[in-house]
Amino acid sequence: MRMRSSIGIMVVVLAMLAVACSSGSTATTTATTATTATTATTATTQATTTQATTTTAGVTTTVPPEPIMVGAAIDLTSFMAPFDAPAALAGKLVFDDVNTSGGVDGRKFDFVVTDTQGVAEQYKAAATEDVSKGASVIWVTCDVDISTPAIQVGLEAGLLTVAPCIGTDQMGPKRFAAAGKLAFSFGNEAQDEGAAMAEYAIGQGWTTAVIVRDNLLVYFQNVVDAFKQRFVERGGEIVLEENFTNGDGTIGNVATAVANAQADVVAISTAFNDLPGFVTADRSLADNKPILCSWACDGAYWVPKDLSNFYYVTYASVFGDDPSPEVNDLIAKMDAAGSKPTTGGFVGGADAAKAIAAAIKATGGTDGQALADYLENLKDFPGVAGPISFSKDAHTVFGRPYRVIRITNGEHAVVDVLSATSPATIP
Repeated sequence: MRMRSSIGIMVVVLAMLAVACSSGSTATTTATTATTATTATTATTQATTTQATTTTAGVTTTVPPEPIMVGAAIDLTSFMAPFDAPAALAGKLVFDDVNTSGGVDGRKFDFVVTDTQGVAEQYKAAATEDVSKGASVIWVTCDVDISTPAIQVGLEAGLLTVAPCIGTDQMGPKRFAAAGKLAFSFGNEAQDEGAAMAEYAIGQGWTTAVIVRDNLLVYFQNVVDAFKQRFVERGGEIVLEENFTNGDGTIGNVATAVANAQADVVAISTAFNDLPGFVTADRSLADNKPILCSWACDGAYWVPKDLSNFYYVTYASVFGDDPSPEVNDLIAKMDAAGSKPTTGGFVGGADAAKAIAAAIKATGGTDGQALADYLENLKDFPGVAGPISFSKDAHTVFGRPYRVIRITNGEHAVVDVLSATSPATIP
């Protein structure tokens, strides 16, 4: 069961802690940011840059250029909604701005969103329907395993296929072989994020570390492995490695081992129930070592009262102190639309929309291979929160300036902005 929606539906980040698939009958509607709707042709059709005219009975009618359909197969109401929905709204607002300015060579964007409601089989079905209706670009959910069926539909159709916030290097040739040339993620590559965390730690004079690896997600693992590689490369020493799988009931034992270790910093990447569980257990043992986390720890929803000496890196600050006016303006627009973001991940959606528009403008059309060639050569593209880059080998964003946010007495504040010198190399 699916619902096509115009992204008015948003959920709070507390939904990260619950997997709740919807049931019951739903109506089907189509979300569109274009002011007119026409039948879209196949995705490889080049852009129509001039208006057509028809004459009937002596009356000449101007036919607007056909819109550029971006079909999104994402979760707006279930467990991936806290990631997918803010990114989609941010993307929609950017497409709206492009449309208000006249579109790309006169063509406006038609951002068509299908709510899969987190139901696995609906991702492929939604993407297939988008292709049949003439989508030029496929937009997928923010987890590569969940979105693989939809990604494969886009790739098989020869379409540029993007995710706003997948955080691993799997969104590209590494997972999808030659066809993966058409796949890109505007999330932060975990190898880049972990490297930035390590470089920040070394910069603070923290030369010994405990690392805590959550094996639930590849993203969690890759961040910590990248931290380890870069930290050691810069002269740091790992004094303890702890492993667990979120929800396995061992987080108390992990916290005890970490609390007893002598180190300058604890590096972790995790979320869901075991994030507050770990922090609460660790601090209850009178351990006040700084804890450094990835974007996984962004947001206020999980933070225990009076937590201090906790740091994380993220795309942008949603706490009113981001250094980028463009970020703050976009947050205000999202707030006005009724869905103020609760983590910085919305930035990936805005950057995806900006880059899609730029690629179509630069290549003069919507051919998937041409758009992929453009993105593979994207260097220091002006994203909402700062410059971003891709390469032929890296189809997930690297080089984004991370906001380092420190939590003190439960309050979040930006204390630094830094980019990794390069992504870490991990097995």
